[in-house]
Amino acid sequence: MNDARFEDGREAPLNLGAMDADDLSVVSALVQDGVFPATEMRWDRSARRFALLINRFRWEEGPARAASPERVQSLLVFEGVTGVASNGIDRTDRDTVLSLLSIAFEATDAPAGQVLLTLAGDGAIRLSVEALEATLKDVTKPYMAPSKKTPEHPD
Repeated sequence: MNDARFEDGREAPLNLGAMDADDLSVVSALVQDGVFPATEMRWDRSARRFALLINRFRWEEGPARAASPERVQSLLVFEGVTGVASNGIDRTDRDTVLSLLSIAFEATDAPAGQVLLTLAGDGAIRLSVEALEATLKDVTKPYMAPSKKTPEHPD
């Protein structure tokens, strides 16, 4: 049996898990600039699950993204959610499109804590969780970003 080689790698949909703050920082980088309509947020209280269907910018494409910027629909799911709060989001406006900037975890009574999803325009979603357990899974094929541009963050 031979060892795997870099050349054996292939483009494949992401399917990642996060069980601690370091893992979540990787997920956060991958979902930065993900956009989603406010209607694509769901909290299933009885299952203690919060999910977002986001149009994720494919940052993992590296230098190739400049020539062909792509997005992909991804499910971002948090398990063990005991409470959800939001700020700066008009959930009655079905046309509101939100842009995800970052995700962070702060332990309160380990392993319990709070997940903070920071949105553009001073919006935020706070999840109270029993423990950090998140998954990010691509659910469609990549498509050309409608803007045909890579998101920028001026200094």
